[in-house]
Amino acid sequence: MAKRWFLRLQTAVTIIMTTAVCTVTAFANGALIPVGETVGIQIQMKGVLVAGLTQVQTDHGTVSPAADAGLQAGDVIVAVEGRQVENAAELIDAVEALDGCPAQVTVQRNGQSLCVSVTPAREENGGLRLGLWLRDGVAGIGTVTYIDPATGAFGALGHGVNDVDTGVLLPVSSGSVCRAQIVDIKRGASGAPGELAGSFDPGDVVGCINRNTTCGIFGAISGSLGPLRPAMPVGSPSEVQKGPATILACVAGQETEEYEVEIARSGMAAGSGRDLTVHVTDPELLEKTGGIVQGMSGSPIIQNGKLVGAVTHVLVNDPTRGYGVFIDTMLDAAA
Repeated sequence: MAKRWFLRLQTAVTIIMTTAVCTVTAFANGALIPVGETVGIQIQMKGVLVAGLTQVQTDHGTVSPAADAGLQAGDVIVAVEGRQVENAAELIDAVEALDGCPAQVTVQRNGQSLCVSVTPAREENGGLRLGLWLRDGVAGIGTVTYIDPATGAFGALGHGVNDVDTGVLLPVSSGSVCRAQIVDIKRGASGAPGELAGSFDPGDVVGCINRNTTCGIFGAISGSLGPLRPAMPVGSPSEVQKGPATILACVAGQETEEYEVEIARSGMAAGSGRDLTVHVTDPELLEKTGGIVQGMSGSPIIQNGKLVGAVTHVLVNDPTRGYGVFIDTMLDAAA
């Protein structure tokens, strides 16, 4: 069945954010605070992602220097002439400083480091171009799953932040979470997943992000979120049962509410973001959203007084149903 990730992302060339020291202590206690609050998420990448290749119009015709050199969409450029590049602006400056000479570009591809020689082409207007679409950061909204009351460590989303064009899991250099509010809802329908429309002030930072994994993003909360619920025990996968459960989600303003769901299956594909299936049964949530919508990824799943998982995907052909990840899976990824 088709599925959709829930983090609602907007791409950006460069994101400027408040910096903070991000120190995270691994979860060591028996209880976590289930959150369910929507936050603004900003991620600055390690290096510059090649989002796509393009043509350069020169006086002698159309060429594609990057394609000719063997660069591919999904490559992450980390250095030019042996010097590290942190963002798209630094990459462009480094290439222009070579004044048309071949650029030795270091890229990360499928976990391997490669060196590629690219000769810029001069456009008809005189500018030097490599023939690349570049991306070095993203911003969007998502849901915080838990906070460790002892350390401030948090986990969110339940799935990774991937580039919208290439599907590459974005390597994180730095990142932040900000207070956000939901301003509108596009209800989900069969074949048309809905979404939450949120807004946030990029300067209203309440935490930092230091890790982006296939099972969620992780970091530390240093500011005010809430009001927060009391900490509760963590349920192991073996304790998850078919039957009634609840999720915490924010679908209006900044208020987090608890909604009824049914866990239909458990232990299907551990670690894939599809550890369990969830069926929304709460009449209020169905009326507001039609079920699970983009922006709800990370919503905590609670059963029998324990935090057992987080919502991750929606089934496109049935927005009342979706997948979830075990909380143990998230904690393993955080560690």
